[in-house]
Parts: sequence; structure tokens; C-alpha cells
Amino acid sequence: MTHNGQCLLFLTLAILTCNVLRCHCKSLDYRDKPSGKISQEISKYTDIAQKIIQLAVYGNAQNRSYEKLAAFTDTVGHRVTGSRNLDLAIKYMYNAMRLDGLENVHLEPVKIPRWIRGEESAVMVLPRNHSMSILGLGSSVGTPKEGIEAEVLVVESFEELKRRANEAKGKIVVFNQPFVSYAETVVYRTAGASEAAKVGAVASLIRSVTPFSINSPHTGWQWYQPGVPQIPTASITVEDAQMMARMARRCTRIVVRLTMGAENLADVDSFNTVAEITGTEHPEQVVLLSGHLDSWDVGQGAMDDGGGVAISWEALSLIKDLGLRPRRTLRTVLWSAEEAGGLGAAQYYQQHKANISNFDLVMESDLGTFAPVGLQFTGSDKARAVMWEVVKLLTPINVTSLEEHGEGTDINMWMEAGVPGASLHTADSRYFWFHHSQGDTMTVQDPTEMNLCSAVWAVVAYVVADLDEMLPR
Repeated sequence: MTHNGQCLLFLTLAILTCNVLRCHCKSLDYRDKPSGKISQEISKYTDIAQKIIQLAVYGNAQNRSYEKLAAFTDTVGHRVTGSRNLDLAIKYMYNAMRLDGLENVHLEPVKIPRWIRGEESAVMVLPRNHSMSILGLGSSVGTPKEGIEAEVLVVESFEELKRRANEAKGKIVVFNQPFVSYAETVVYRTAGASEAAKVGAVASLIRSVTPFSINSPHTGWQWYQPGVPQIPTASITVEDAQMMARMARRCTRIVVRLTMGAENLADVDSFNTVAEITGTEHPEQVVLLSGHLDSWDVGQGAMDDGGGVAISWEALSLIKDLGLRPRRTLRTVLWSAEEAGGLGAAQYYQQHKANISNFDLVMESDLGTFAPVGLQFTGSDKARAVMWEVVKLLTPINVTSLEEHGEGTDINMWMEAGVPGASLHTADSRYFWFHHSQGDTMTVQDPTEMNLCSAVWAVVAYVVADLDEMLPR
């Protein structure tokens, strides 16, 4: 075969390969080269990006974000929505960011729900006595003081529950749903109680939404459907859910006694916590970095979302310590009541949406601060071309991916309104092992990985805030 023939063959194979890969990996499409002008403009930030990376990862300030998070979580602990601990966390962060020298540190008021777990227990009394580890689900009502003792109906899906609706009246429905993915499986947590109540159940228990368990229940918020009786609901461990499913398949009668002291109280006053580095040329234009300050009332809330809080604070701290000040304002917002449905962020949006044209980019970290691999991004094709060049600045720390769809309860409404949004993508395969459980502690966090996440957050935020123009809508 001639040289030209070989080249033609290789070119044909390359095109076919790219077409196949494009079907399976849309992020490859994002690597189309933008205009030379954009590339040249952003490449000018190579030295600044390296300085940020040096300070965050290799400098004398190594492990700053980890140490900030450890001091915070060890001092305050978990911070459930509406609790005194969340109030303490807000005061802690307000004072800490002021002492750190950040600008315009202030609190913006919001109203949030207050739910109290109370004492809770679940005991299987038939076919044998067995105490089960449980965690009541957020907003659940409690049981009568004496508890509820009832026979169990085990199902694996809502479809099975509907088929067996005539068996459910007066029973405790146990959902032994398999873990497919968090997005697909969490519906059993959010809607299980109402679905069980529709067919006459007196309580519901869900298998914890996790792919891995060491007898560890995982909590989370649930929502009662309007017009449906409100019944107590809690999570149980994967192990206990599977055990009862095996018993049920053998036609063994199962009876459980459930006691929950949960209460829903009146909404309380709270705050979103804000800090800034003011822009030099367009201070009214904003790049927003964020994480949520509330957590569940188990563990320390170190991973969900203490890590996102820490790097959103640390990113501004790194930029300040390097004496950098971008053209636009960098604003860190630590949200309140994300776990209750993003209520603090929703109120912030209502308070600021009149100035939506001045929001350049909204960023959220809420899937752990493990080793970063890239960004997830929502925006126009032109904005994506810019962000791809920004991500190239992170090549020295092996962060090379720009993927579809920024994620985050707290920034969704901005993205839906057309504001570009970015979320941190990390090697998060273990995230749902610890999520909403007693296992969410500082032991999950790794100092080196947090340094890398802080570097990513700071580089992206600073460069976007300093570009000649805002990201194209």
C-alpha cells in the first residue's frame, strides 16, 4: 500500500473511531478548538494558574482547606436544618471568614424548617427478637408514644406494592429496593411513605439508599404528598432489609415494633453566609462559588457538604493571599437548608434574580472533595468553548475533563434561567458509602485531595472572573 493510501486508511479509521466514541462520550465533542482569540486570551493565565496550584497543593500552606474543615467540624459537629448547631455553624463561618480577611462578609436571612428526630427504635419481635439500626427520615411524623407494632409487608418496588395493595392495610411496608443509582433509587426515600400510606400502611421502612453498608442506615429528607395520610417513615440497613426479604420469600411472618419521637416544628430564622473579593472593573458582575453549610444530624457532615464549604472558602483565601483581584467580584455563598430541598438557595435566587444578567457563572461543590477529575458544565456552546480552555490550565494536576450538565440543588434554578453553571466532578465512587450516615466524618476526607479541589475551584473562579467578557449566554 502506498504512503498516501496508508494515510487515507488511517484517516478513515480515525473518523469512524471518533464517530463511535462520540456516541458513547459526548464530552469528546467539547474538545473542538475554539477561536484562536479565546485560546490566546486564556493561555495568558498559565502563570497565574500555576501560582494558585503551587500555593494550594505544594506551598507552605499545604492542607489549609483540610485543617479549616477539621477545626470547623470537630468544633461544631453535625448541623441539621433548623438546629442550634446550624446556628453555631453560621456564626463560626461568619467570624472565620472575617478573620481570614475576606471582604463584605455578611449574612442574608432565610426561613427554614425545623425537624427534630427524637428517640427512635425498631425491634423485630417475630420470628425472633432483633434490634435494628434505624434513622428516621427528615420531616417524618412520629409514632404514638407507645409505638406501632405491626406485621411487615416486604416489597422491592412501587409496582410490586401496587400489585399487592390488598395485603398492605394495617402493615408496615418495608421497601427492599435494589440500589441502581442514587438518582433512580432515592425516589423510595422521598416518596415511599406516601405510596405506602395510599394502600393503608401504618408505617414505612426503606432500605438505605447506598451501594455499600456495614450495618449503617442512611437518612435523608422525604416529602408527604398532599391529601395522603402522613405515616412514620425511617431508613433501615441494607442487611436488615435483605434479611426480611429472605424471610418473606420463605413465607415467614415478620412483626416489627417501631417507635419514633420525630416532630415537625414551626419554621425558624436562618441565614446564607456570604463572603467576597470585590472586582476591580465590574464589581456588580459575579462569579459565585458555593457549598451548603447544613448537614444531617449524624456523623460530622464533613463530606456532605463540609468539603464543598471548605474549598469555596479556601478558593477566595488563596486568591487573596496571592494578592490577586479579578475584574469581576468573586462571591462565596454557604447555603442553608439544602438538605431540606435547597430552601436557602431558592430564597437567595428570589432575592437576587432581578440582577440575573450580572451573574457570570454559578459553581457548586456537593458531591464530595475526593480527587478531582474535571468539571460538569451547563451553558451555551460558546461558553463551553471558553470553559474548555480554562480547564486546560488544570492539566498540571491531571484535571482534564469538561462534561455535560452542571449539578447541584442550590444552583439549578440559575442554570434553568440561563446562567452558566459548573459543578466539581471528583473520583466519587465512595460518596454514597458515607452519604447521610454516621460514617460522614473527617476520616473520609483526604488532605491532598482537598488541596487539589481547592486549586481547581480557585483557578476556574479567578480566570472566569477576570476575562475581558462574561461567559456567553
